[in-house]
Amino acid sequence: MVQSRAGMEKEIVVMLPINQEERPSRLQGDCERCFGLCCVSLPFAKSVDFAMDKDAGQPCANLRPDFRCGIHTELRDRGFRGCTVYDCFGAGQYMSQVTYGGRDWRQASTENAAEMFQAFPVMHQLFELLAYLQEVLALPEAGPVHGAARSLLEETERLTRLAPEGLLRLDIATHRGAVGTLLLQASELSRAEAGRRFDAEAREVARGASSGSAGGRDGRSSSGAGDRSAAGAGSESAGSSMSGRGNSSDGRRQRCR
Repeated sequence: MVQSRAGMEKEIVVMLPINQEERPSRLQGDCERCFGLCCVSLPFAKSVDFAMDKDAGQPCANLRPDFRCGIHTELRDRGFRGCTVYDCFGAGQYMSQVTYGGRDWRQASTENAAEMFQAFPVMHQLFELLAYLQEVLALPEAGPVHGAARSLLEETERLTRLAPEGLLRLDIATHRGAVGTLLLQASELSRAEAGRRFDAEAREVARGASSGSAGGRDGRSSSGAGDRSAAGAGSESAGSSMSGRGNSSDGRRQRCR
């Protein structure tokens, strides 16, 4: 689950990996095309993750005039670990280049800039949900909910095209709750399938061990060579079964600036 700043966003806790490298490019942050929205819109509090307090709508002291981070290469050393793990899922560049047509908050009126800062957290959540729904559709085990996932994906895509005033009126909590319910179902399906595979592998190992043991007893009754042969067969069976078990990995997110 991605970490959000200052607990602004309700987290959805599910057992789904989010691998940034495998996401569509539009769901990956591109700071070169963004106007530093996360560096202005979102608040943070002085803590182990941030070296100072910052209010929502207040530009970070490290934000340069070109919307780049002035201490990007030193973020962790300077006490801004939270920035290195933050992920906008592509919402920043979309809002900068599509929703506002390339007009940055420094060019906008005070009212429009404030609107931009208020709408960005909503857009961020929508893009986060898009990433999760794409993950569901990539899971074969979640096939029974793929139809519902596609419907929610289309609706979420539609919501990203809302004008700023529409984003501010959107009941994002209700939409997030609907997606969260589906993610939980997908997570349960994925875990159930993993459990079935594990049980099948365990039975395979047990059968191999049992066969090896029985063969060994028969071999001892006739010859020592037979004992060694049967034991070796049992060992190979168990080794073959265990070698088929896969390892899972989770994606890690990094700030792209």
